Amino acid sequence: MKDQEFVPYFVPYMERTRLFYRAQGFEKDYVWAHFEATPFSKPEKPLEDCVVTVVTTAVAHPKIPKPIRKAESIPFTETPAQFDTSELAWDKETTHTEDRQSYFPLEVLNKLVSDGVIKSVSERFHFVPTQYSQGATINDDAPAIAKACKKDEVDIALLIPL
Repeated sequence: MKDQEFVPYFVPYMERTRLFYRAQGFEKDYVWAHFEATPFSKPEKPLEDCVVTVVTTAVAHPKIPKPIRKAESIPFTETPAQFDTSELAWDKETTHTEDRQSYFPLEVLNKLVSDGVIKSVSERFHFVPTQYSQGATINDDAPAIAKACKKDEVDIALLIPL
């Protein structure tokens, strides 16, 4: 068999998202968040002294019939074997969420702790709902998660959206 040239396939995520929201009845296209400066900062201490947490958009309570629409903090001891991702808008044709480590790397974080790379994993992880409203995310959910991270003395938050 001859070598075939690799042709990358790019998922037209933004256009698919526009079409998804239009199909749900939204008449105004989503305005993507834009920041002139990156809203991240360098850790103030060495990585091996840092407490790390995860912030995800995957729903951690799949048994609840109505999706949660507000940020919440959940003990890592209550991490589900599988998160509910059915209500989220993502490309389910070219990807999947069968491998929890690909979007919620708790076992990897615990290995980093045992290897001395990071100090510890915080007591809780955090859920932020996917919403059409940047205002709700910026004004409600982000401050709630920041407050919870401060309470848990978190130094680094891994933001892992689906």
